[in-house]
Amino acid sequence: MGGAHQINTIALYITICSIAFIISKITIAVLLYKRWRNKQHQQNSVHQDPHFSGGKVVMFKSGTLMQSPEVTPQVVLKKTMKLTNKDMIGSGGYGTVYKLSITESISFAVKRLSRGSPDRDRTFERELEAMGDIKHRNIVTLHGYYSASHYNLLIYELMPNGSLDGLLHHPKEGGEGDETKRVVLDWDSRYRIAVGAARGISYLHHDCIPHIIHRDIKSSNILLDQNMEARVSDFGLATLMEPDKTHVSTFVAGTFGYLPPEYFDTGKATAKGDVYSFGVVLLELVTGRKPTDEAFYEEGTRLVTWVKGVVEDKRGEYVIDSSLKCSSCHNMDEINGVFEVAFACLEPDPSDRPTMAEVVKMLELLRCG
Repeated sequence: MGGAHQINTIALYITICSIAFIISKITIAVLLYKRWRNKQHQQNSVHQDPHFSGGKVVMFKSGTLMQSPEVTPQVVLKKTMKLTNKDMIGSGGYGTVYKLSITESISFAVKRLSRGSPDRDRTFERELEAMGDIKHRNIVTLHGYYSASHYNLLIYELMPNGSLDGLLHHPKEGGEGDETKRVVLDWDSRYRIAVGAARGISYLHHDCIPHIIHRDIKSSNILLDQNMEARVSDFGLATLMEPDKTHVSTFVAGTFGYLPPEYFDTGKATAKGDVYSFGVVLLELVTGRKPTDEAFYEEGTRLVTWVKGVVEDKRGEYVIDSSLKCSSCHNMDEINGVFEVAFACLEPDPSDRPTMAEVVKMLELLRCG
């Protein structure tokens, strides 16, 4: 009797273990299936990057381009996830920019901003804050954005001729084509770029409410569209300022060679700081020299003081970009006029500098006068 009871107990134990084993296998199989299904779902939803979770693509339906049926959040995200280093068209301290092709005729510039620090997150917020309602022919258009756990995306219109910095200082990198398609910046193009960029900055300073101080005006942040029209870009350091204010106290930021001298002493961002930076850009346009040119370091000077010294010695023709000298003899009055506007922007005392609205008028009068 006792033996039969023991056998029954063992049989029951084996049965329970077998059932438990089968249940565990079924559970594991279900979990593996769910994992596989989720993976397939992620791939079908094009969230192939493990850092993408939550959130959604937001596209602003403004402008003819955005009315195209091919431009949907799903398509934009799907193609964005397939971008590689071959699609990279620019990079900087705050992000990497890629060319995103939707169709043969529709492309965007996608700026990827890594997250992980308050400063990096604030860069994304600044660009959205500054660019949200801006519509101006001389400011690059923001078409949408995506916010994810490890990085953010800003979707801009693509500027096919690259940046002013690229065309002035790295001609093989300027634009999208090969060297046979490189754009040569003659004086007429440079003058129109100067006027266009000035109009864009003036719009930020005077027509936007609250006003926008860019804080990083430089040649690499002036982009050029298919018609060589200038567009001010990169608002990662932008600061909003109410119309009744004269400055915003902030940390020193920007690019060496373009920063106004008073910035280091006061830590105050002002519209006149942007004016100074634009004055440096004007000197770049005329001289073809970078403010960070190694020759300036060797000589213990910088672009601004070098140009001023040469012009004061009545040798202004020596600082003009060599590629302009042969073809711009009849434009010397305009070139000298741009020098004068640049020097006005570069006055050491901010109160002596013109406003950007006044800079626009001075530049326009050079051709109308």
